[in-house]
Amino acid sequence: MALARVLDRPKPESKRRLRLWLRLYAATSVVEREMRRFLRRRFATTLPRFDLMAALARASDALTMGELSRRLMVSGGNITSIVGGLERNGLVCRRQPASDRRTTYVALTERGRAAFAEMAFAHERWINELLADVPDDDVDALTELLAELKHRSETSAEAGRGQ
Repeated sequence: MALARVLDRPKPESKRRLRLWLRLYAATSVVEREMRRFLRRRFATTLPRFDLMAALARASDALTMGELSRRLMVSGGNITSIVGGLERNGLVCRRQPASDRRTTYVALTERGRAAFAEMAFAHERWINELLADVPDDDVDALTELLAELKHRSETSAEAGRGQ
């Protein structure tokens, strides 16, 4: 038994990778917490509402509830709740084509587009201020490294699903 435990101990690089994950998580948590606070104070909205409006603003046309769920990586129930609140505020509209009553499309209203444009502008300025002390070379290097990390993680996850 003792020999098996020794053989199963993580290698030193495992601890380094764990420390990397913890640092990424901690940095993300701090920024996300502050972003939530910023959106709540400045626009009386939530990060999920902002994210949903951003997905709709980037789309060339209305999106289905399922597409929103996939893009935001949240459950359909969460999407339904968020869309309902945005619809009550006149920021999005839903429509069901007569040809397929099972599908619901969601789009920003004109009021929603205007509100999101204001939020997106303020969001970009806030992020720029938050990261102003990070040198440009570090921003570029971190962006490239994180893109590579994301790609490798997705590739590894896909390979693991095939087993």
